[in-house]
Amino acid sequence: MTKFLRQAALFLLTENCLEQYFEKYDFLHGECFKSTLSKALGIAIISGSLLVKVPQVAKLLQNKSSKGINVYSVLLDLFAITSMVSYSFISGFPFSSWGDGIFLGLQTLAIAVLVMHYSGNSNQAAAFFGVYLAVTYAAMRELIPVNILWSCQAMNIPIILISKLMQAYTNYSNGSTGQLSAATCFMLFFGSLARIFTSIQETGDKTMILMYICSTSANAVIAGQLLYYWHAIPKKSLTKESKKSQ
Repeated sequence: MTKFLRQAALFLLTENCLEQYFEKYDFLHGECFKSTLSKALGIAIISGSLLVKVPQVAKLLQNKSSKGINVYSVLLDLFAITSMVSYSFISGFPFSSWGDGIFLGLQTLAIAVLVMHYSGNSNQAAAFFGVYLAVTYAAMRELIPVNILWSCQAMNIPIILISKLMQAYTNYSNGSTGQLSAATCFMLFFGSLARIFTSIQETGDKTMILMYICSTSANAVIAGQLLYYWHAIPKKSLTKESKKSQ
C-alpha cells in the first residue's frame, strides 16, 4: 500500500520534493512548490483539454454551418499543435508539459474536417483526414528527422500569430464572431496562459515558452472580440435588412 501511494505521489512530485515534504517536512521549499504547482497545472490543463474544443465541435454539428470560421486559421492552428506534440514527444519532455496537445489536436482535426464538410468540400475533408493521420503517424514513429520537427516547432510562433489574426480579421470583417464558441475561446486563453509557467518550469525550452506567450496574446485578442461582439448584429445581416427597408 505504501509503495502504491509513493508511486501515486511521484505522479505529482519529484523524488526530491517527496523527501522534502514527507521526510524533512519542509513544506515551504521554494523549488518544490514551483515544481509541484507546475505539475498540478499541467494535469489540470490536460484534463480540461479533453473538452476544451468540444463546445466548438457541438456548435458546428448543431447548426450545420461553418459560418464565421476561417478554415485556414484552423489548419494553421492544427499544424502548430501537431508540431508541438511531435517535437515534445521526440525531445522527451514530461507528458504533463504537452499532453493536452494530443486532445487539442484531435478536436482541432474534427473542427477542420467539419468546416470543410459544411463548406461543401466533403471529398477534400476526407482526403485531408487521411493525409493528416499518415503524417502524424510518421512523426510519432520518428520517421521524420528531429531537425525538421524542430524547424516546424520554431515556425509555430509566426504560424500561431497568423492563424489567430486571420480569425480576428474574419471576425472584424463580419462584425461578429459567427459560430465561434465562447467557452472554447476562453478556455484556450487561460490554458495557454498557464502553459507559459509550466513550459518555463518543466522544459526550459525557449522556443516553447515564446510560442505560448504569443499564443496567449493572440487568444486574448479573440477573447476580447467575443466580448466586444457579444450582442452585435453581423454586418451582412444589417446589409440585408437595409436593402429590405429600401
